[in-house]
Formats: sequence, structure tokens, C-alpha cells
Amino acid sequence: MPDALICTTDQVSAAWLTQVLTGSGALLAGSVVSFELQTGRGNWSTNAAIQVGYSLNSQGARPRRLFLKMVNANFEGGAFDSSEVDYYTRDYTGVIIAPLVTCYSAVFSEEFQRYHLLLEDVSATHFDAEMKAPTLEYGLALSEGLAVLHAHRWGVERFSKVGARLPAAGQVHRFVEISMAGVEKLLLSLPSRLEPGWGDAIDSIYAKLPAAMLNRLSDERGFSLVHGDTGQKNILVPRVGDRPIYIIDRQPFDWALTTWLGVYDLAYAMVLDWDVETRRQLEIPVLRNYHDRLIENGVSDYPWDLLFSDYQLCVGMCVLVATEYFRNGLNSPWVPSWLLMLQRALTACQDINYNCPGDLANR
Repeated sequence: MPDALICTTDQVSAAWLTQVLTGSGALLAGSVVSFELQTGRGNWSTNAAIQVGYSLNSQGARPRRLFLKMVNANFEGGAFDSSEVDYYTRDYTGVIIAPLVTCYSAVFSEEFQRYHLLLEDVSATHFDAEMKAPTLEYGLALSEGLAVLHAHRWGVERFSKVGARLPAAGQVHRFVEISMAGVEKLLLSLPSRLEPGWGDAIDSIYAKLPAAMLNRLSDERGFSLVHGDTGQKNILVPRVGDRPIYIIDRQPFDWALTTWLGVYDLAYAMVLDWDVETRRQLEIPVLRNYHDRLIENGVSDYPWDLLFSDYQLCVGMCVLVATEYFRNGLNSPWVPSWLLMLQRALTACQDINYNCPGDLANR
């Protein structure tokens, strides 16, 4: 029987859990006889933590804790597609060491514009990366995990097998325009909260970055499927130790770049969420490790110099990410966090000689 779309927790039953766990191979015999739900919300979803009880004759992995995520994929101001379902069910199937939690059920409905995921709940052993200060070991683990994902869909030949393609010029322009809407509100509404030189630096980056992004598309080396939102809330790290990590919530908006330079995912994590001094100390060892792990996973014809040049481009893109946050949320309590991200991104641009005006690094 095909898996059914779950839109509310009222649809969850012992019979449904038995069906999907049996279908996924996690339950080899017996059945689910009880469960308890604890509901919650994410930024773009409703969810539930599920505690599961099994019959005495049950066999198999029999996960005791599950996480159900339910998403309305069409909402005011944007839309999602099947990307997050594909993340678990198509794009990395067979990649044993991929940094993904186990998925037991995933359904996307084109008709209803909704989807659900039933995932392994690892909250007993892991929490969001924001709960730990980044270290070299964490950076190495993250770069290794991203290299595994990127290498599997590295290059046009590999990512085209799942229907992906290099972005067209119009997609790049839309990505930039969406971010630019945040710039206008930021500069007009929060001038007193901007450091001297920020406005000129932002203008300088927006003036040169779109052309650089378009020019980069003339060379197909370095492109892969990307996660696109590797913020610390989307990375789960062990409560004890450094490995394994899990990268979750690949949930791109319809204007996002889902195929781009692989190193963008690493730049996003290091530039926007790490404090400046930590990023300065760790970025080269982490980037070197990422490059080594790509080669180890079969990537060729991508020299270090090109990777670092791509990293520089992606650091500039982090300014676009930071300014986009202001597009709809100038009254948000998150404004101080977004301003910190913007400062980190502008400082990183200056550090890598991106020609940002002003002495931003010491502000």
C-alpha cells in the first residue's frame, strides 16, 4: 500500500507507524502497539516528537523515538518544492556515510502542495550546532560531511541524473534581487544601527557580485547540488564528541540556488555563524580538508586555487544572505543576530581582499 500524506498529527496511528516502519525495513516482525506525541513548530513546519512502543514479538531496529515534520509547501511570500523529500529519498541513496538522519517515510503531494517526513529522532545524543562553540574538529567533521554529499552529485553529469541543472542567468538575477529588497529596507530603516562604512561596502558588493556569479557559470568545475542553508540550526552535533554530525532541513525557497558551487555550503556555515577570530583561525585548515575529502571521494580537475577563488566568491554571497533576512522582518527580535551575521560577512570580505571600503574588521 502506498505511503499516505500526513498533514496533521490526527492522522498518525499505530497502524500507520507499523506500515511505514515495516516498509522501511526498521520493523521486521510485530507491530507498533502504542505511541505518544509531543507537538511543536519550526519556522516553516509543524512537527511532533513520537515515542513508540512495540509488541512483544517485534523484531528489527525498532526505533523508539521518531520525529514527524509536516510542511505546507505553498505560503504567502514563497513556496517549497519536493527538495527536502528528495534529499532523503533520492539524491543520496546508497551513500552510506552521508551525514543524514534515517528517514522512514517521506511523501510530497503536488496536488495538495504539502509534504511530510518521518525521521529518526536523535535529540537524545545530538543538539543544534549553535549549542557548541565551533572547533577545528567540528570544522573537519562538517567539511567531510559536505564533501561526501557534494562529491556524490558533483558536476553536470551527476546532478543532471536527478533533474538538476546549472542555474540560468535569470535565476541568478532573481537570487540577487530578492536579497536586494532587504538592502533597501536595511539602509532606510536602520541607519543608526549600521557601523560606518557598511552601506558603502554593501553597495560595492552588490555592484560587482552579480556579474562575477554569472561569469563563474562559464566553467562547470566546482558545481554540485547544494544544501544552501547550512546555518547552525540545520546542523546537529553530538552532545559528547565530534562525530557523527547530521545536516538537516534542506528546504530551499523557490528563488534559492539549489545547484551552485559546493564550497558555498561551507562558506555559509563558517562566515555567518562563526565568530570572526574563530573563522580566521580555522577557515584554511577546514577548506583544505574539504578539498582533500573531495579528491578522496572521486572529484578530479578541481585544483586548490580554483576552490579558494570560489570560496572568495561565496563569501561575497554571504553578504547577500545576511541582507535578505531584512526583507520582511525589520521588527523581528532576530535583527541583532542578522546584523551580527552581516558584520561577519563584511569582515570576511575584507579579510580575503574583496575590496570592501572601510575598516570593518575591527568594528
